Amino acid sequence: MAIKTADLCDQLGAAAQPCLANWRCFGGRTVASGRVQTVRVFEDAALILQALGDAGHGRILVVDAGASRRVAVLGDRMARIGLDNGWAGVLIHGAVRDVDILGELDFCVFALGAVPCRGGKAGTGEIGVELSLAGTPIRPGDFIAMDADGVVVSKDLPTA
Repeated sequence: MAIKTADLCDQLGAAAQPCLANWRCFGGRTVASGRVQTVRVFEDAALILQALGDAGHGRILVVDAGASRRVAVLGDRMARIGLDNGWAGVLIHGAVRDVDILGELDFCVFALGAVPCRGGKAGTGEIGVELSLAGTPIRPGDFIAMDADGVVVSKDLPTA
């Protein structure tokens, strides 16, 4: 069961950091929470595909795509791979595509926007690195929650 962002903020106070970007939900699942894995890319989707090809164990893949909206770094095929491999969702600081199909999948996808153009496949970037999205530090292993209220990150786990 996903933890709501407002509940996380109420429970953890200042330890819960909102990530203040103009996030939009594109997935059929509109709420997700879990441990973080990170990827940093720019207009290239290969490392995202590689990460989603690994076992997700209910984690959220957080992608710093440089806030680019010129190309999409995630589409329906990659989202299906993530879903099939046990990822709870993705947070893309950039763009996605295939939004009609993404909206039908039981997968949480938050991004800044959508564009039909596909990202590259060169494999440039980094996996498992500390990110800073909209001024919020996000590290592998952090806890993240995403819902209609926004995105919240914490080092601490919420209690039941």
